[in-house]
Amino acid sequence: MGVSMKFKFDRKYIYWGITAFLVIAASIFFYYILFHRSSLSSGLRTLVGIAMPIIDGFVLAYLMTPVLNKIESRVIEPLYKRAKLPENAKSRQRIRGISMLITVILIVIVFYEFFGLIIPEVVRSIQSIIFQLPIYLNNLNHWALGLMKNNPDLEQTVNQLLAQYSPKLLDYFNTNLLPNINGLVKTLSLSVISIFKALWNFIIGFIISIYVMGSKEKFAGQAKKIVYALFDRKTGNEVISNFRFIHGTFIGFIGGKIVDSIIIGIICFICTSIIGTPYAILVSVIVGVTNVIPFFGPWIGGIPSALLVLMVDPLQALYFIILILVIQQFDGNILGPKILGDSTGLSGFWVIFSITIFGGLFGVLGMVVGVPIFAVFYAGVKAVVNRMLRKKELPTDLQPYMTVGEIDEKKTFTTYVPVKKKKKKEESSSHEISDPKGN
Repeated sequence: MGVSMKFKFDRKYIYWGITAFLVIAASIFFYYILFHRSSLSSGLRTLVGIAMPIIDGFVLAYLMTPVLNKIESRVIEPLYKRAKLPENAKSRQRIRGISMLITVILIVIVFYEFFGLIIPEVVRSIQSIIFQLPIYLNNLNHWALGLMKNNPDLEQTVNQLLAQYSPKLLDYFNTNLLPNINGLVKTLSLSVISIFKALWNFIIGFIISIYVMGSKEKFAGQAKKIVYALFDRKTGNEVISNFRFIHGTFIGFIGGKIVDSIIIGIICFICTSIIGTPYAILVSVIVGVTNVIPFFGPWIGGIPSALLVLMVDPLQALYFIILILVIQQFDGNILGPKILGDSTGLSGFWVIFSITIFGGLFGVLGMVVGVPIFAVFYAGVKAVVNRMLRKKELPTDLQPYMTVGEIDEKKTFTTYVPVKKKKKKEESSSHEISDPKGN
């Protein structure tokens, strides 16, 4: 008589196995980060380079989607309703197709007109600068000599600096710059190749973005399906809500910053044309493009533009610097808040902090996207802290904590009073927090 044994399958062993695998994998990954960072970075750069057209496509689709949604909801759908056409799957496809076609045509026309008007003027300005550079340098030299002639102390200081640093500059030129001229030419050649490669990736990405916009609801639905498959219903709702917040922060900030920069560029061009600034279109394009970078953008674009104007006309350079200061104040205090509003929720310090950190890590791209990324992180930390405070039945508003000395068992906030010399410590004043609610 045979005895049959049933093997009981316990799911906890699977969880233990998955946990052990994740711990081992994380340990291996941490080891490679510490000791093989260069090879890991090289592999990551290779992977990103291969996937760059797809990344460009998703980024372009993400930036063009607000335009598509406006055209679809405010133009094409009302026309379909007025025409009393049947609402079914085919009509939805037609509405999406027409909206995408209008969006693409509109974007192409804007880019064509922008580059058609700006690029020729910029090229002519650069050519004029190259051809007339000796004249500009001569004018600048005469102006500097005249300035030093009228200021003997300044002339003496400049001569001392030239006597001190001229041999070092000459030695650097002979020992470092001339021997490496071939490497410089090679670097410039590779830069030109990189520009053409980036342009090709942009074209492929633009084509991919059309397919992404056509199926954006499908992609969103697939992502939500994965979220609810991995998490329980409550956690899934929180994850999707957090992604909506991230999307709103990014698209609100980046879209608003682009519009703000276009307006600043136009204002700069009008003002420089009125005051007669040399190369008005070129410096306005520089100021407008760099204005996408928060806080530091006007200075990043304004300083090289001022140096360019200085070579042509020093007095105009002074006018241009004053103009940039006025535009920067107008943008920071009036135009920027009107367009961006409180899209990030960050104070001035955290804006500078995020630009500095992300700019140091990722360069110009980090300076552009650093603010919305840090805003999302800041909001996440704030939400966690507020949730922990609510569990302890403490207020989430910041004001009570700004002067708190201690909190007793009855959740009474005691105000901190500094101890004065040769005097007894004054009794602390306290107040009850009756309604622990806050933002």
